[in-house]
Amino acid sequence: MVNSADRRPEDDHAATPSTPRTTAPRVAVIAHRKKTLGGGLDELRKLITGYDIDDLLWYEIPKSKKAPKKVRQALKDGADLFFLWGGDGTVQRCVDALAGSDATIAIVPAGTANLLARNLGIPEDLPEAVRIGFEGRRAALDLGKINGEHFAVMAGVGLDAEMIADADRGLKDRLGRFAYIWTGLRHVGGAVTPMKIKIDGDDWFEGDASCVLVGNVGTVTGGIDVFEDARYDDGRLDVGVSTAEGPIQWARTLGRMSTGNAEKSPFVRITRARKVSVKLRTPMAYELDGGVRDRVKRITVKAVPHAVTVCLPDTTARPH
Repeated sequence: MVNSADRRPEDDHAATPSTPRTTAPRVAVIAHRKKTLGGGLDELRKLITGYDIDDLLWYEIPKSKKAPKKVRQALKDGADLFFLWGGDGTVQRCVDALAGSDATIAIVPAGTANLLARNLGIPEDLPEAVRIGFEGRRAALDLGKINGEHFAVMAGVGLDAEMIADADRGLKDRLGRFAYIWTGLRHVGGAVTPMKIKIDGDDWFEGDASCVLVGNVGTVTGGIDVFEDARYDDGRLDVGVSTAEGPIQWARTLGRMSTGNAEKSPFVRITRARKVSVKLRTPMAYELDGGVRDRVKRITVKAVPHAVTVCLPDTTARPH
C-alpha cells in the first residue's frame, strides 16, 4: 500500500500558470488518417489555421508505428507545438520520440479508448481540443519507460496484455473500450504465472500472479479506475499485481476495481515506485498504452519525471 507520507499536500495540486506566448508557434500535425473526430482532418486544418501560427507541418500516417519518423522530421524542421490526432497508441509512439524535447504536445482524442485524454480532462470535442492546444495551460507530464520505450498511460504483463492482444481492430471499432472488457471476460479463466517483482531494488512480490499493471495515471484498460491516487507529475509510477485466478475471484476483483477500491481486494496489491522489475518463469507478451509487444522473460519499468509538456484545460485542477 502507498504510505500516506509519500503523498504531497493539496497545495501541490496547483495548476501550472499559462505562459504568455511571445512568438507564433510552428505547428506540426501528426495524424492517424484512419481515426475520426468531429468534422475530420479537414476541420482540424481549418481550426488550426484560424490561429496565428508561424508554419504548419502536416503529416498523415496509416498506422501508429509510422509516427516516430514524422515526429523526428518535424523536430528537425523546428516544430514546437505538436497536435497528435489519434488514440493512445498514436500518442504513445509520438511521446516516445518527443520525450526530453522542448516541444509542447496537444492531444486530439480521435482514437478508440483515449485513456490519456480522459485522465487529463481533454474532451472528445474537436474545436475544444484545438483551443486547449493553443490557449490551455502547460503542464509537465511524467512518462514511464518499459524495456527502453516510453509510455504515458500504463504498461502491463499477463491478463492485461492478453486481452488487449485479443481485442482485434474490428471488435474495437464496433464496441469501443467495451471490447477490452469483453475480451477480458474471455481470459479470466487463464492460469496464473510464477513471477518475482522488485520495487526500487527491494523484493516486493514472489509467487503466482495473473497480471501486473504499472500506471502513470489512474484510469487504465477498459476505463477502470485502478490507481485511485495516481498522479501524472509526481515522478513515480503506481504498481499493481493481481493473484486472482478463475471467474469467481476475477469477478470479485473487477467488482472492487469498478468502484475505485482495487486496493481493498484480497487478490490485489498496490504500491508506488520509481523502478519496477518483473522476472517471469515463462516468456509472456507485455503491453504499453494498448500496444502489445513481443514475449519476454523480464521487464524493467522506470519513471521518467517531467518528460514532456502537454496542453491541458484550465479547469483541470488535480493531476490524475
